[in-house]
Amino acid sequence: MKHIILIFVSTALLAACGQSYEEQKRLTRAESQRLAREDSAALKIAVTPTLDCLPLYVARHHGLFAALGADVRLKRFAARMDCDEALRGRKVEGLVTDLVRGQRIVGQGMPLEYLTATGAYWQLLTNRNARIKELKQLNDKMLAMTRYSATDMFGDYAVDSVGLVPEMVFRIQVNDIVLRLKMLENNEMDAMLLTEPQATAARMQKNPVLMDSRRTGIRLGAMAVRHELIGDTARRKQIEVLMKAYDMACDSISKYGLEGYRKLIAGMCGVGEDVADALPKDIRFEHAAVPRKEDIDRAEAWLKEKLADDATTIDDDGGK
Repeated sequence: MKHIILIFVSTALLAACGQSYEEQKRLTRAESQRLAREDSAALKIAVTPTLDCLPLYVARHHGLFAALGADVRLKRFAARMDCDEALRGRKVEGLVTDLVRGQRIVGQGMPLEYLTATGAYWQLLTNRNARIKELKQLNDKMLAMTRYSATDMFGDYAVDSVGLVPEMVFRIQVNDIVLRLKMLENNEMDAMLLTEPQATAARMQKNPVLMDSRRTGIRLGAMAVRHELIGDTARRKQIEVLMKAYDMACDSISKYGLEGYRKLIAGMCGVGEDVADALPKDIRFEHAAVPRKEDIDRAEAWLKEKLADDATTIDDDGGK
């Protein structure tokens, strides 16, 4: 009799466990589907570990998107190439980019709406051990950059400004900006183009700056969304919240300074807090304003000439 009772209890327990497992799977599937629906409805912006994304990081840090009534999510990628692919694959609705990359996406058949210019700038730095003190010494040297991006355009600008033969400066494509910086630290590259805060990290290691894009008068930083979103009422409201939060975040950065967000910068950009502390004090984050037409036109003209000269396929691409 005892054996019969034990068998009955064991069977009941096994049945209960089986039901629990099946129920758990059902709940897990339901939860996954719910989360997928929410993510699909959210406005997703692709970002990178760079300082031009700081207003978005600050807005999320303070919960501004939710407070203003919209589900806006930031999707972090190591390289701008990955941001582009996410946009093309409709995994995100927008991205922080540069105008060269933006116009490349437009040229590939996806119209963009530029929401704002950013204060992004790029510096050409050389390896302190390479003893390169002038741009003309880049001849026969390796320059890390990214194809069809601001770094490519400013690389050409630097080479042309001193009359070097373009083919004699070896362009090495390194899409991941954190990896690019490490290659400089490890003496694996002669020179490279970096934006902040990686440029500050490189300067702190006594790597010379030979060119600063701010001196060219060309402003290429931008944030954009797919143009089709503008005709969607729900998406348009999300974009309005995004931009209101962006402006509020810029105000907060102006009030507290970059030092007030040193931990956030270090965490989001993959640098030490000492680098965040050493960022130039004159960096400003302005309210949203669309990019200047002259900058869009200049990026477009350079891109068309570059694509024609390179005679590359449409699938060739790069990162930040």
